[in-house]
Amino acid sequence: MAADILLYDTQVVPVGEDQKQHVELARDLAQRFNKQFGETFVVPTPVIRKHGARLMGLDDPSKKMSKSAASPKNYISLMDDVKTVEKKIKSAVTDSGSEIKAGKDRPALTNLLTIFSLVANKPVADIEQEYQGRGYADFKNDLANAINQFLKPLQEQIQKNLANEKQLIKTLESGAKKAELLAEQKMQVVRKKLGVSL
Repeated sequence: MAADILLYDTQVVPVGEDQKQHVELARDLAQRFNKQFGETFVVPTPVIRKHGARLMGLDDPSKKMSKSAASPKNYISLMDDVKTVEKKIKSAVTDSGSEIKAGKDRPALTNLLTIFSLVANKPVADIEQEYQGRGYADFKNDLANAINQFLKPLQEQIQKNLANEKQLIKTLESGAKKAELLAEQKMQVVRKKLGVSL
């Protein structure tokens, strides 16, 4: 990951909290190389969202959401269909009590409210207000709908790309050639600074 960041003169790297160390490694390598061999690499800056930087598992809000989790009920996949999203959200863990409110003592609800906030582009406080006096069933139903609305245009674009395989391969090959050219240009600079040649 550090090599991929440095090869392309990346200035800003949006990451989750758990990926920050990779950007820190890239920064450290860039600074060391620049100090020893002269300005060569851009020193990248990690950008971490303040809200929603780490989503927790739907089935266990004490652990990070992950597609490699033991249960598929842990996460929402970009390609999950409407019914699958509804089932996963309906089975998502909630906290004791019935109030739809975030808080340190309510990790499950905080997680679900965060997801709702991100996909609906609304502040958590507004969502809490909207569900005052309403139960988990209404909240989860609306959350599933919001996630499905968020996923719909992404899924349509993915399906469109997959349906036109020749164009997709052409686009991927074109991107690979551009990336290879940029990487080779940077490596020529690096080799020159190091005094090595192929």
